[in-house]
Amino acid sequence: MDAVDALNEIAFWLERELAPSFKVQAFRRAAATIDGVGNEELAARVADGRLKRTKGIGDRTFQVIAQAVEGDVPGYLADLRERNAAPLDSGGLELLAQLRGDLHSHTEWSDGTVPIAVMAAAAATLGREYQAITDHSPTLTVASGLSAERLEEQLGVIADLDTGSVTLLTGIEVDILEDGTLDQTPGLLDRLDVVVGSVHSKLRSDKRTMTKRMLGGIRDPHTNVLGHCTGRLVQGSRGTRPPSEFDADAVFAACAENQVAVEINSRPERQDPPDELIQRALDAGCLFSIDTDAHAPGQLDFLAYGAARAAANGVPADRIITTWPLPRLRAHLAKA
Repeated sequence: MDAVDALNEIAFWLERELAPSFKVQAFRRAAATIDGVGNEELAARVADGRLKRTKGIGDRTFQVIAQAVEGDVPGYLADLRERNAAPLDSGGLELLAQLRGDLHSHTEWSDGTVPIAVMAAAAATLGREYQAITDHSPTLTVASGLSAERLEEQLGVIADLDTGSVTLLTGIEVDILEDGTLDQTPGLLDRLDVVVGSVHSKLRSDKRTMTKRMLGGIRDPHTNVLGHCTGRLVQGSRGTRPPSEFDADAVFAACAENQVAVEINSRPERQDPPDELIQRALDAGCLFSIDTDAHAPGQLDFLAYGAARAAANGVPADRIITTWPLPRLRAHLAKA
């Protein structure tokens, strides 16, 4: 098989398993190193040892390339395929099949790991109808948030991409600032397909302060989705973090009134909102958006986790905007 394809597929499966980023990047780096090298030349470099001495090629990636140029499926890839044969979660499979896209993902423009085109290709491979690119806004400097100038540049890059079967939606995960305003210029927000509003700072603020902050962001007419509303972490390399405190009834009533979907964040370390809050959002009449918050291509498959939680909580498919066809979704996002 093609050696570049084999290396990138290995990276995808490792990302799906939440493997350490250094391990994933070893395979993506090796794929970039040999990209464009013809099969005959690659085989010659394997045979005479030049490839093994090439910067960016390690023992495991050399083994994968050597097996691929021989026409075999590399053993490491075969093992990963077998390990990842089943869906990530067996719950909610009927709902998962109805999901058409994802409104929250990150690329190397902020704190993701790959270019936009690579995320788009992965979304297409997974059969998505649409995929939003929602890199961070400028205040989140730790995640290389996009200034107005960089976001403008990104819009141009997306416009010029040939993404094949998947439609890329322009977007942003914009910080809801302490005063309830959104962390990007209104003129730029006007130009985006989707705006995910999230709180990333001062998560331990008192209930009254957090509620006022969230209500400001929700009531901004640009906001389409309320991202990971409690900010909690329940597992993973970053440790755990308790949920923020806010008046859930007031927040979800505002979401319903302003056509802001409550995100069911599919990242296994977030599982946000908690089940109790999904139920309260349901009772308030909210719409939902099942999103991956993917920072790497393999994480786009996390939709299975979100679908399982939504199904377990009895969320009807028609109240999940990511089950909607693109024309209906666009009309909703435009708040037409």
